[in-house]
Amino acid sequence: MHSGGSALQRLSRDDCLTLLASVPAGRIVYTRRALPAVELVTFALDGGDIVIRTGRGGRLAAATRGAVVAFEADELDPAGQSGWSVTAVGPSSEVTDPGELARLRTIGLKPWAPGERDHFIRISAVMLNGRRLRTNGTQLARQSG
Repeated sequence: MHSGGSALQRLSRDDCLTLLASVPAGRIVYTRRALPAVELVTFALDGGDIVIRTGRGGRLAAATRGAVVAFEADELDPAGQSGWSVTAVGPSSEVTDPGELARLRTIGLKPWAPGERDHFIRISAVMLNGRRLRTNGTQLARQSG
């Protein structure tokens, strides 16, 4: 799609994962008291899954155990009127295996919020969609969709 010297590009799954790996934070969307809730979280990718680290007793941990959630990350350049957005949807699960927990503690996922954050939640990206908007003169990456 082209409009006013800009192009909107749909991204492949690999492109989406590459872009997700380039930013440290995103937004998780889940249900709390039958209403949508959105929280900013730090995350890491692990084998194509999104992993977040939170407090064991928090609302986020309780609300996402076994639930289908959405996750979104993006990067914007307001001056250049360009950027990208990636959305993942899939089931969340609490990581309980001791070996996997030990490994996840070493992948460099550092929470920004204070307090004990030793609870890991894995989101399996069953659906992964991304778009990139680039303005005039900016070369588009490989077109796919």
